[in-house]
Amino acid sequence: MLGLSRTERHASRIARLHAASGAARWDVALEAFAEALDASVRHRWPDKQPAEREVARYLESLALEDLALACGCRAGHEAAWEHFVRELRPMLHAAARAIAGEAGLELADGLYADLFGLAGDRPDRRSLLAYYHGRSRLTTWLRAILVRRHIDRLRAGRRLDSLDEDFDERDAAAGAAAAEPRDVDPDRLRFVRLAQQALDRAIAELEPAARLRLRLYYGHDLTLAAIGRLLEEHEATVSRKLDRARREIRTRVEDILREQHRLSPDQVAACLDHAAAAPELQLTRLLASGEDS
Repeated sequence: MLGLSRTERHASRIARLHAASGAARWDVALEAFAEALDASVRHRWPDKQPAEREVARYLESLALEDLALACGCRAGHEAAWEHFVRELRPMLHAAARAIAGEAGLELADGLYADLFGLAGDRPDRRSLLAYYHGRSRLTTWLRAILVRRHIDRLRAGRRLDSLDEDFDERDAAAGAAAAEPRDVDPDRLRFVRLAQQALDRAIAELEPAARLRLRLYYGHDLTLAAIGRLLEEHEATVSRKLDRARREIRTRVEDILREQHRLSPDQVAACLDHAAAAPELQLTRLLASGEDS
C-alpha cells in the first residue's frame, strides 16, 4: 500500500484527525475515515511511497470537515445530505448561475444528481464525491467541476457548428502555414513541444484553487470582479493570487526545461520566446483539469 500504514505509529494521528473532522456527526466510523485519508494520500502520491513526515504534513493540510461530510454523504447518511442540501446546494445553484446564466440550474441539478449517485443507468454507479479527496474546500471543488462541465458544453456546442465554418478555419490555418518563412528556426517545433509539456506539468502541480482561478480567468474569460464574487474573495486578492500563480508557473517551467530537458539558459529563453508566439500552445486544454481533488 502506497498510502497510510495501519501501525500504532499512525493510529493516534488518524484518531485525532477523525475527531477534529467531526466525522462522528455523520456516523463516519474511524476505519471509514482512515480509508478516505489513505485514498487521498495515494491520489497525492500515485507513484511513490512518501516519507512519514510528508504524509503527516499533507494530512494536516486537508479540509477534514469537508472530507468527513463527503464520506457521510457517500455512505447515504441522512443528516449529512440534509446538511449538504441546506448549506451547500444554494451555493451550487448560485455558482452555476454565475458561470452559465440561465443554463446554470440545469448544470447544477446535473451535478447534484452525480453527487447523489442518481445519474446514468448503471446499478453500480457511485457518487461523484468518491473523487473528492479533501485537498481543497468542498465548495471550491464543486465550483471547479461546474466550470469544467460548462466549458465542456461550450466546446461540444462548437463541434456542432456548420461544416462551412470548419472548412473556413482549416483554410485559414493552411494559408497561415503556407505563408510562414522557410528559414524558420529549426528548433521551434521541438521547443514549443517541450514548453507544452513543462506548462502541463507546472499547472498540474498547482493547488486546486489556483488552477480554478486560472481556468476562470483564461479559460472562461471572467473578470477579476466576477471571479471574486464566485470564489468569495476580494478583487484585489484574486489579482494578487493570479499574479503569484503566473510567477510560480514561469519559475517551474524554467526549472523543468533546465533540469529535466537539459536546456542551457539561452535555450530556455529561446524556448519561452517560441512558446509565447505559438498559437498552437494549448493553455485552455491544460486548464481544463479533471474532477479529482
